[in-house]
Amino acid sequence: MTDRILSTLSLAKKAGKISSGESAVLGDIRSCKSQLVLIANDASDGTKKKFADKSAYYEVPCRIYATKEDLAHAIGQEIRSVISINDVGFAGTIIKKLEAAE
Repeated sequence: MTDRILSTLSLAKKAGKISSGESAVLGDIRSCKSQLVLIANDASDGTKKKFADKSAYYEVPCRIYATKEDLAHAIGQEIRSVISINDVGFAGTIIKKLEAAE
């Protein structure tokens, strides 16, 4: 895995600082645990809108990045459309790397 963002995501998973799947991520956003929400590029438009709106309402940064398969591979799970990073440090690192890539 040469992608530094996905590598950081993998480290966050190993540290127990992420959750994945729609219901888990919605719960993290609502309970203010989530520091960053990542949505897959190939997620449905409804999923993108739902999580972008929910993140905006709760003032959680939200980014669209990678494919469902890439995100799932990075965290060692089956296909995932959305991931919540629940640690300020990991979230900040990923946001910086995303901004540098733009």
